[in-house]
Amino acid sequence: MSTQEDLKEDSLNNGSKVHLQEDKQEGKLPVKKAGLKSFGDTPGQIVKEFLILTIAVAIIGAAVFFFLVPSHASVSSISGLAIVLTNVIPLPVSYITMILNVLLLIIGFILCGSEFGLKTVYTSIMLPVFIRIFEMLLPNYKSLTGNDTLDVVCYIFVVSVGLAILFNRNASSGGLDIVAKILNIYLHIDLGKAMSGAGMLIALSSAFFYPSKTVVLSVLGTYLNGIVLDHFIFDQSLKRRVCIVSDESEKIRDWIVYELHSGATVYKAYGALNLDPKEEIIAIVDKNEYQKLRTYLAEVDPYAFVTEYKVAAMQYMPKPPIHRPEGK
Repeated sequence: MSTQEDLKEDSLNNGSKVHLQEDKQEGKLPVKKAGLKSFGDTPGQIVKEFLILTIAVAIIGAAVFFFLVPSHASVSSISGLAIVLTNVIPLPVSYITMILNVLLLIIGFILCGSEFGLKTVYTSIMLPVFIRIFEMLLPNYKSLTGNDTLDVVCYIFVVSVGLAILFNRNASSGGLDIVAKILNIYLHIDLGKAMSGAGMLIALSSAFFYPSKTVVLSVLGTYLNGIVLDHFIFDQSLKRRVCIVSDESEKIRDWIVYELHSGATVYKAYGALNLDPKEEIIAIVDKNEYQKLRTYLAEVDPYAFVTEYKVAAMQYMPKPPIHRPEGK
């Protein structure tokens, strides 16, 4: 099917996609919340957000203590740098991590202003606190696996879970994020490249105190950490753009809006052979909605023409669920 003109956008479109330029004109771009409001609007939401962030930071702290510290690998993190610095500074990893995070927060506020919110401050402080708790509870801990390579692999997977939770709550663990932001503002380096560059420098710093095997583990761990983190964060949040051409387009459109509580855009389309007029329905759905949609399409029209594409990011204004009018 070939689309010739935009026929209409469903007026009941829940979660309809909004172009960035339109948002700028209408003043609808989301405003970054400050202070405790970044945690929620009600006491219950604030407590829940604090709890989720605390659990995520605890997971990251456990990954550092149980896997990263025993391996001596400095994998793309301030904690990794702290492990290297323990060779010249007679302090535990938790203390050095706290000092580095506080210094970076101060520098970040001076150089970047209010770019870093309360969530970043909270997670940056709590991470070394959790590491210190583990140090006190298990002062003679050596290694869970007894193998440096396995320790690094376990660290990558466990820390990615915690970082993914923080990312999905619009938060970070501080540290390298602050360094990357400073490099982005003052040296105009892309955030992703700044993060990778800073992480690789930390990994290479292990060459001053550890054998070549540890250096290789640090470099490879930094590289693999980025890949795994991309999977945990971005692949889980990927949406699908589903294009549907069906003789049951009205039923499908109503089901998407009223049952799936999602949005849909309808276009006029024509078949290239006979120029038969059709409607093409386009909906952007998450993984759970996609499964429901495919199940419904198999029931209502097994012969529907369906194409789908992955959507890495989108800009839209969420709307509350719309319920089906009586008699419809």
